[in-house]
Amino acid sequence: METHPTIAFMDLSGSSAAYEAFGNARVAAVVSKITRWIGQVSQAHGGRVVKYLGDGVLARFPSAIQAVSATVFVQQGHMAQVGRQPKPLRMGLKIGLASGPVIEMDADAYGDSVNLAARLADMAGSGQIWADESVLSQVYGCTPSEVTASNEEGVTLLSESAVRSRALGRIHVPGLTQERSVFQVFWNDDVPSELLTAPGRLDTAQSLRDGTNCRIALSWLDTSKTFVAGGQTIRIGRAAGSDFLIADRRVSRQHVQIEWTQGTFLLTDVSSFGTWVRFAETPEAELALRRTQCLLHSTGEIALGAPFSDFSVPVLTFQVLGTPVAAREQRPPLLSRSSV
Repeated sequence: METHPTIAFMDLSGSSAAYEAFGNARVAAVVSKITRWIGQVSQAHGGRVVKYLGDGVLARFPSAIQAVSATVFVQQGHMAQVGRQPKPLRMGLKIGLASGPVIEMDADAYGDSVNLAARLADMAGSGQIWADESVLSQVYGCTPSEVTASNEEGVTLLSESAVRSRALGRIHVPGLTQERSVFQVFWNDDVPSELLTAPGRLDTAQSLRDGTNCRIALSWLDTSKTFVAGGQTIRIGRAAGSDFLIADRRVSRQHVQIEWTQGTFLLTDVSSFGTWVRFAETPEAELALRRTQCLLHSTGEIALGAPFSDFSVPVLTFQVLGTPVAAREQRPPLLSRSSV
């Protein structure tokens, strides 16, 4: 199997709020420290930094397993450190991975994989790693002899069995013409096994595209409803004709809508005061939506009209059901931070 380099685009999220709270000098110093540390971790795992991008890092790795090992380590280490910072400085990391031919010129990188990695980082939630199928195909098909032995001594790469992922389906990536099979790579240890994808089950395109057995369950207070994929758009709000009615004055008459499009449940904010989303595997990371969209997967919560910090805000829970993924029987240990 031909092996192409893997591009990792790692971007800090929430820096605008940090700059507003603490000013340019302090936040710039924190951002610089984080991005330089990311560069060091990338190098320790056999990669190298192509360039620093203000709040982000563009790195190149000889193999997919080195990129995945490095980014899992980065998320683990970053979340351990950021918890000790004041809340406005708790910036999350959004990471996108893609493999393919790359051309480097003038201290920059060009190619479809570069564009795709950047787009996946944009689409991922804070604290998440998204990768396209080319990355997972390399990871689940590689042998130790195929991995370039350029990582630093004492740094242990993840084995194939230790890489945990779930299929998000074929997704239209903004700016690209063709849909891509996208996966979320897990780095934390408290992921339910039913969310994981087993090697050899990467081709989920058709079942995800046509919505076979896929549903989304919504719940608020004592009201619960389940909607089948491929049906009409789900309208949520306090208007009497809403598909899911939430009788709270902070909720707009038409607040959000959920539609099944190109193999995924897509949530769109159409409200006056905004919507906040968080996922069960990264509850500390909130995604704020203002007339924007996000993909719903696994389980999580949606705050309508105010952030989750407002304990009185109406919170809608969701669970995506029937996604054709298989569980691993083994829950492998994560990479130890003491290696770097």
